[in-house]
Amino acid sequence: MHISALRHEEIRQLLLQYPDGLTSTAICAFLRNPPHPRTVQRWLAELAATGIVTVSGRARATVYQLTTPIKPAPAQLAEPSAPFDTTDGIPLSEQGREIYAYVRRPRTGRTPIGYDRNFLDDYVPSQTWYLNEATRRHLRNIGETDAFGRPAGTHGRAILNRLLIDLSWASSRLEGNTYSRLDTQKLIEFGRHAQGKGAQDAQMILNHKAAIELLLDDAESVGFDVHTLLSLHGLLSENLMPDPDASGRLRFRPVQISGSVFIPLAMPQVIEECFHGILGKAAAISDPFEQAFFMLVQLPYLQPFEDVNKRVSRLAANIPLIKNNLSPLTFIDVPDRTYVDAILGVYEMNRIELLRDLFVWAYERSAKEYVAVRKSLADPDPLRLRYRPQLREIVIDIVRSRRQDVLEAMERFAAEHIEARDQDAFVEMVQDELKRLHPGTLARYRLRLSEFEAWREARKLL
Repeated sequence: MHISALRHEEIRQLLLQYPDGLTSTAICAFLRNPPHPRTVQRWLAELAATGIVTVSGRARATVYQLTTPIKPAPAQLAEPSAPFDTTDGIPLSEQGREIYAYVRRPRTGRTPIGYDRNFLDDYVPSQTWYLNEATRRHLRNIGETDAFGRPAGTHGRAILNRLLIDLSWASSRLEGNTYSRLDTQKLIEFGRHAQGKGAQDAQMILNHKAAIELLLDDAESVGFDVHTLLSLHGLLSENLMPDPDASGRLRFRPVQISGSVFIPLAMPQVIEECFHGILGKAAAISDPFEQAFFMLVQLPYLQPFEDVNKRVSRLAANIPLIKNNLSPLTFIDVPDRTYVDAILGVYEMNRIELLRDLFVWAYERSAKEYVAVRKSLADPDPLRLRYRPQLREIVIDIVRSRRQDVLEAMERFAAEHIEARDQDAFVEMVQDELKRLHPGTLARYRLRLSEFEAWREARKLL
């Protein structure tokens, strides 16, 4: 029995993780649904005959090593040279065009490849740079806001409503979501589901909204740590995973990438090690734009979750931007095919130039968009900005407890938590917020629809 393409790639992936080689017994133990050991030996002999593996040692001590894989091109870190126009109007560097040409080949014309841990291990924060100094300086110049130096998340909260709509819509669209921007706005602001659209599309957008609000509400504490990333995945994947238990957890099952010749890691312990490695290196990076781009590169490449990996990476890329009060990266106008091509360049070639070209172009558009947005918006209510956590706390308490002494509860809370000069205004603000509360704003307070409905019914009885 000849080795199948799937078994071929499974063994290649396994040997990539063990550059010193493995015996046939060890390989058999690692394989999913392992066949008879003699079958594995025949497969390895076949791979050795075609030059895929090399053989050393004798008898039971025979070791099989993967022949040094030849990548389509070296993982250079050169910055874009003179731009070239391509489809979608995005200027591509020469290196970006090389990647673009390769990943557009049919799958049969691309070299199957597994996860290469060296791609992560070789990155050294403050020594390795995916974005050179000139690019980082350019992005900071266009991304700085008037909230520079203020508490983390100040700028994001000032543009909250627009950011929720833009990022939820654009990120969802990259996943094939059919909601229009107007549909998204109606869903987020008024809780209105678009007619003729699937429930999954609405769920995806509402999940984005909840995850973005987490980043803004907890801007001081979120970061590149396990709790933040698992929380993001838990919110973004809610009610969308075939296995609900996989939501908010690292995967322990193999996954496949549709349309790609890349085979992700399969061993849970290695996935966990690399996940912690990504977070540790991201946290050690000093520049927010390098942090953002690093997450866009490394997190999808690892595929630490059973699904929703790219969505997590796009929101995680906004963590350093939100914390530093820089313009967000909303992915508005990013063509889905070009984005997929750029990610495939990372998966199949370990090359970042096409994704970098797209990242710089996308951030330039996002930053320009939000300069205009910020000018068109009224200045945010300073009282609401100052007491945002307290407002959230009292609204949650009133709704969940279904209090009848609402005014007394608000006044007691204000007396304990709000400066004396602001207490009357705070109570008035809470009253206004309760009047405006509707299904589309529940995620802002982490309230369930059932809690809101029960509270509304209790109010009718007063």
